[in-house]
Amino acid sequence: MLGAAMLAGTALSSFCAVVPAQAQQGAPVSAAPSAQIPAALSSAQVVRATLPNGLKVVIIPNRLAPVVTTQVNYMVGSAEAPEGFPGTAHALEHMMFRGSTGLDKDQLATIGARLGGGYNAFTTEDVTRYFYTAQARDLPVLLKIEALRMSGLTLSKADWDKERGAIEQEVSRDLSSPGYRYVEQLQSILFAGTPYEHDALGTRPSFDKTDSALLKGFYDKWYAPNNAVLVISGDINPVTALAEVREAFGDIPRKPLPERRKITPQPTPARTLALPTDYAVGFAAVAYPMPGKAAQDFAIADILSDVLESQRGALFELVPQGKALMAGFEYMPKKRAGFGLALAAFPKGGDSAKTLADLKSVLENIRKNGVPAELVEAAKKREIAQLQFSANSVSDLASIWSDALTFRDLDSPGDAVAAYEAVTPEAVNKLAATLLDPAHAVTAVLTPESSGKPVAGKGFGGAESFASTSDKPVVLPDWAEKALSTLEKPVPTPLPTVSTLPNGLKLIVWPAHVSHTVQLTGTIRRNPSLQQPKGKEGVSSLTEELFAFGTTKHDRLAFQKALDDIPAWEDAGGDFSVATQTQDFEKGVALLAENELHPAFPEQMFQVLRAQLARAQAGTLVSPGYLFSRAVSVALVPEGDPTLREATPASFMNVTHDDVVQYYQKVWRPDLTTIVVTGDITPEKARAVVEKEFGGWKAEGPKPDVELAPVPLNKPSRANVPDKSSVQDEVVLAQTLGLQVTNPDRFMLTLGNTILGSGGFSSRLYKDLRVKSGYVYSVGSQFSWNRTRASYNISYGADPDKVGKARVAAMQDLKDMQDHLVTQDELALAKASLLRGLPLRRSSLGAIAGEYLGLENLGLPLDTVDKAANAYYGAKAEDIQAAFKKWLRADGMAQIVKGPTPTW
Repeated sequence: MLGAAMLAGTALSSFCAVVPAQAQQGAPVSAAPSAQIPAALSSAQVVRATLPNGLKVVIIPNRLAPVVTTQVNYMVGSAEAPEGFPGTAHALEHMMFRGSTGLDKDQLATIGARLGGGYNAFTTEDVTRYFYTAQARDLPVLLKIEALRMSGLTLSKADWDKERGAIEQEVSRDLSSPGYRYVEQLQSILFAGTPYEHDALGTRPSFDKTDSALLKGFYDKWYAPNNAVLVISGDINPVTALAEVREAFGDIPRKPLPERRKITPQPTPARTLALPTDYAVGFAAVAYPMPGKAAQDFAIADILSDVLESQRGALFELVPQGKALMAGFEYMPKKRAGFGLALAAFPKGGDSAKTLADLKSVLENIRKNGVPAELVEAAKKREIAQLQFSANSVSDLASIWSDALTFRDLDSPGDAVAAYEAVTPEAVNKLAATLLDPAHAVTAVLTPESSGKPVAGKGFGGAESFASTSDKPVVLPDWAEKALSTLEKPVPTPLPTVSTLPNGLKLIVWPAHVSHTVQLTGTIRRNPSLQQPKGKEGVSSLTEELFAFGTTKHDRLAFQKALDDIPAWEDAGGDFSVATQTQDFEKGVALLAENELHPAFPEQMFQVLRAQLARAQAGTLVSPGYLFSRAVSVALVPEGDPTLREATPASFMNVTHDDVVQYYQKVWRPDLTTIVVTGDITPEKARAVVEKEFGGWKAEGPKPDVELAPVPLNKPSRANVPDKSSVQDEVVLAQTLGLQVTNPDRFMLTLGNTILGSGGFSSRLYKDLRVKSGYVYSVGSQFSWNRTRASYNISYGADPDKVGKARVAAMQDLKDMQDHLVTQDELALAKASLLRGLPLRRSSLGAIAGEYLGLENLGLPLDTVDKAANAYYGAKAEDIQAAFKKWLRADGMAQIVKGPTPTW
């Protein structure tokens, strides 16, 4: 279903606080852990310290994978920007990747590539965060980088002159999103007269006025150890790590900090906005001022938000009533203020006034009469139980601690547990009566326009992009060269436990005792393009949607209550999952199996959903986002290919309830199903639970063919999808390939593409299209594989007059891969990036499950990653050139552009 996040974009969502860590500064923590606190985050396992220069340090061990994440949080953001320069903090964030004393920008980019990890940053109104994830053994390198950036940023005029253009293109990208523009207007109204009035992105006019001296002044004022919090999580020895922190940061002097600006938004009169969009559907929205994360009543507001978003709540009830395509609530708190956003979707051409009236009626009823006490208790139970999952991702674990310590000003994250426990239904209702006041609400109707008008709903924000690469071999500082120069022979990854039930269901189990939680993730191999009856396109979507509306044993509300009572997080359908605390795994799997194997598919909801999806599809078919993706497909496959089948309003309405039941019976089969269980469980226990609940599932009839036939190589072509309100063009250059996923040349193509386009800041495409020419803001390339087909694409965003120039440069880079050997420096860097990055792909239980399910869907053995590592390790430049010559065609690209009328 459509979600509020479609409009929220990159706004910080409310987070779940974690465990308490009562500690003396500089010493390991020791205290009896609460029964509600995850063992992996118990006070006995956390080291905290404050260095003499004021740097606060928190170190959290996690043994999930040999990986570490560092997060340096500077307690400053756009709220402290000079008047008239709202993007100063964001601009400085970019410049932190432009080099510092002892580490120039080229060295920094090369180190980042060699580490094989992920690194980036983001700026908010209150906090700027820099984060790295790498192999645990590389922690000293990460600390050295951050210490050098904290103490001696270069901030040269030449570097800012280059980066200014990049950050202005980022502004243009985000302004191409109607969701961004809407949230930007909300902030300007709800936070008028405060530093929150402007978001952290900044504006092109302010960046035009910004110079390096202004940035240096901001850096000198706010970037200091006594204004920073360093959080480290991962497979590390906390005592050793703390010693390494002292070594790296101990000599950096503290600074006197300026007084911070006060942020006290005043209630604003009600306002009404009207915005055109090219979303496939329209939205009625009502926004209210709400507390910030550091407010005393944040926990109450957070629980209120959970209740308003609940599928057992009155807002969601608009969907089964047929009054909205989706309905929900999104809470977007900043540190010292926030807002809540109630949304209901209507079809293109639908009655927006009626949808808005229905939405307001529900909210007014809640304001006057409150919410059910049982939903408040369910929300509290979920918030607290969710803490158990915090240790299941190394980087998420660091983020949760960082958020709690910086945005919420908590002494330890676990302080929030008591706050949630103290929330009462009376407090929630009292806050709702105050906050959901129509006298201070900002109402908006976002109306879809005809194709070719404003932009498609693609979201906004995304990863930062920093221009900092060199054409010449980079000599690293001694400390980095010593740590990163050796490329070690790959060590095989231990394999999971694999078994097959008598009914053909494959079970994969990976125990990991980092938290008292277990996650089950499954998928059924299926292909709607081949399995939907002709003229009934849309039956697959209808079937998937109906799983949310109960089982033959429990109706929708009773089933959701059963999940809340555990609590469990569950989704059913062709892809399904459940996550619970360890002691509740059997209950959670039982409910999942009930939903998956005995869905109710209620006739009344079928009628409602069919009409809703048919109306929504009418808007989808003319939206630029859909037309763009379809243009890519049309360019790559022959006419009449099954993948070109598309649902229409008429085909949705042709589907009967019997069609849904028959489709389910044919497609949902145990012998096409794989389940992965990860977490705090043994393989024997996992098998027993899964076999108990899914062992009686039987396949009916012959196994269906779900494999697409191979397609011939595409011909060069060009297509343009108008999207007139976009500031930038979105471009895809794509081609089909003649090899299949089992061909070992795939490894050489992947390694070569790391050099060409998937290697981030060190790739040739990035250097030539971004750094040298300034044609694009971001660019990348990737291979896509299924069992019978493969394709390759290069994608970038560019101003309309630069689309053609960027294409020429990209095609030249591709041709060079075929005509010339890559350099030994490039080859070594690509090998290091891929090989050192392999453990990072297993740094969360979700990623581990996703890897195994992905391999199963491709029909590849589970040790394929080890085979790839050995191939990368032994690869030669000649191997890469041969693979690119054989399989890629520089003259075979289809070009598809979405955006303003092109000038190329």
